[in-house]
Amino acid sequence: MLVMRFRRDCPDLLQLFQPFGVINKLVMLRAKNQALLQMQDVPAAVSAMQFYANVQPSIRGRNVYVQFSSHQELTTMEQNTQGRVDEEPNRILLVTIHHMLYPITVEVLHQVFSPHGYVEKIVTFQKSAGFQALIQFQLRQSAVVARNSLQGRNIYDGCCQLDIQFSNLEELQVNYNNERSRDFTNPSLPSEQKGRPSQPGYGDAGAGYPQMNNAAAIAAAFGGGLPSGITGTNDRCTVLASNLNPDRIDEDKLFNLFSLYGNIVRIKLLRNKPDHALVQMGDGFQAELAVHFLKGATLFGKRLEVNFSKHPNITMGAETHEYLNSNLNRFNRNAAKNYRYCCSPTKMIHLSTLPQDVTEDEIISHLEEHGSIVNTKVFEMNGKKQALVMFENEEQATEALVCKHATTLADSMIRISFSQLQTI
Repeated sequence: MLVMRFRRDCPDLLQLFQPFGVINKLVMLRAKNQALLQMQDVPAAVSAMQFYANVQPSIRGRNVYVQFSSHQELTTMEQNTQGRVDEEPNRILLVTIHHMLYPITVEVLHQVFSPHGYVEKIVTFQKSAGFQALIQFQLRQSAVVARNSLQGRNIYDGCCQLDIQFSNLEELQVNYNNERSRDFTNPSLPSEQKGRPSQPGYGDAGAGYPQMNNAAAIAAAFGGGLPSGITGTNDRCTVLASNLNPDRIDEDKLFNLFSLYGNIVRIKLLRNKPDHALVQMGDGFQAELAVHFLKGATLFGKRLEVNFSKHPNITMGAETHEYLNSNLNRFNRNAAKNYRYCCSPTKMIHLSTLPQDVTEDEIISHLEEHGSIVNTKVFEMNGKKQALVMFENEEQATEALVCKHATTLADSMIRISFSQLQTI
């Protein structure tokens, strides 16, 4: 069991620990500003302790301190006398999807949960810790049966694990029927304008709601551990990239490369050292990822040197390019998924947001100026066209990514990332 000091009763507390395993019980000790949280097993609790020993957890800007409790298990008496367990049965379920390798839609969730009772409403949203949904049944007993039957099960073989808790909400308000929300009792609702959140208080940070602590997204991405060589303790946000090719590099190309590892605040090319540039990342962890994965990468015939800068940030000025509010920053949405895909440059790139009628020949024509293309594959995922392109070496793939990410192909702005697949 874990005992945590905290500042306020906040549902985000659960989000810090759900990536490590199923949470059986939670007792809020309001008088002491503490909580008792019982994981399903000891390894899950140990993983959480080890992870947060290196990454400071916080909720809404307040640090949370974590340590093992002397209690071996929360008993009924302790629950009744020390606080309220947030597990009172309710007809609304809060569902978190772990290890989500395939897209989960309202239709998929309805297919999974409706065999256990009449589902009235579903609202889905993306938090930094991952994909979540609120599912409202007509009857409380149906929600209880669904939770007992589905808790811990996978939607697909080996992935998309269901972590189900009872919500404390009394009623879901759904204003639109679309791919993110659905009121099955009112099929005549209009569809929503793209980009507008379905329901206040459920939406993600990209829609203007407070973003959950970055530590939760990191935990969700890496399953309680960190990639080899990553400490998670760095607090320096600015990176110095050197040995660049000054004839071919610019701020936007650097943005396309470094934004694979975190949000970019601003970039400055050093005019007195034209092969040097400063890149300010969103936080120290993202800067550490960039240094770790890009050090020694080759771009435009040069082997990059990437190190932490002595400057804590880049001062705004005429020679700096601002990216803080760029909608191309990848980590404003799906942060956990983007962390999970972080890697050193590879020979293969993944293209998404492609035109629905795009052909392999059109993709090759768009990219072939950057190197020899060995193989390509165009496919559909959740009804959206995507592609994998393998180059002869990592440098060619890197050049294609920095030059063609966020460019237009047949009126569609394409998105490019490195793929960790070895073959197509």
